[in-house]
Amino acid sequence: MELRSAALQVLCDADPHTQVQAVQALWRDRDRMKLDTDSVLKAPGMPLPGRPARPELKPPQQVPSRSVYTPQGLAGLVHSICHIEYNAIHLALDAIWRFAGLPEAYYRDWLTVAYEESTHFELLCGLLRDMGHSYGDFAAHDGLWQMCEKTADDVIARMALVPRTLEARGLDATPLIQAKLPLSDSPHALALQPVLEIILRDEIGHVAIGNHWFRWLCAQHKLDPLMHYPLLVQRHAAPRLKPPFNNEARLQAGFTQEEIDWLLAQRL
Repeated sequence: MELRSAALQVLCDADPHTQVQAVQALWRDRDRMKLDTDSVLKAPGMPLPGRPARPELKPPQQVPSRSVYTPQGLAGLVHSICHIEYNAIHLALDAIWRFAGLPEAYYRDWLTVAYEESTHFELLCGLLRDMGHSYGDFAAHDGLWQMCEKTADDVIARMALVPRTLEARGLDATPLIQAKLPLSDSPHALALQPVLEIILRDEIGHVAIGNHWFRWLCAQHKLDPLMHYPLLVQRHAAPRLKPPFNNEARLQAGFTQEEIDWLLAQRL
């Protein structure tokens, strides 16, 4: 089996749990799989990604924020993070199959991301089950995949606006959630804390991969990463990021202080 074709096949699977199993099988077999970096693959005659019937997808402004202080609110919060991790699997698989002509390390990096996102999804689904819920029980939005579609024809924009913009939001948001959890008397809030620590650790690596390939691609096209990034934000109507920023995690993930200063300047 060839890796990029297999990634597209898995992306079409509409069952989250069989999709997770398939991603993990790709990870286990990665050293035995062929990798054709040059073929331009065609999308199937169906909408991507494959999706389950639930959760109901709504515009972001119609999805309520979740409080950690009530059982239903905490379950909704866990579900929203679970949905992000599920979408992150799709984003990584799409980065593998869609873009041809890149170094082998690019495709193997994004397979690593897909695998780690699948483990996050499993952890959060387990916590949801402990809370009497399952993935799909709460409404969600589709903002991550919408940016994936906007950048389908430009791998530089994809690296700039998905991993190092939308996914990097998690580096900033996770500590804010962690700070609230001790204020809840729910044992499930306590159980969420180590899961968030795993996610934050891995997401630093995922954003670092996005930063690496964004800079590599800019170098190949003789573009200044710092100057080109705002152009892509404007061109694709990417959301403006709001402080506070997790400077320490962002620096670990490969952002420069100059880039962080630029983000801060946008809020002045």
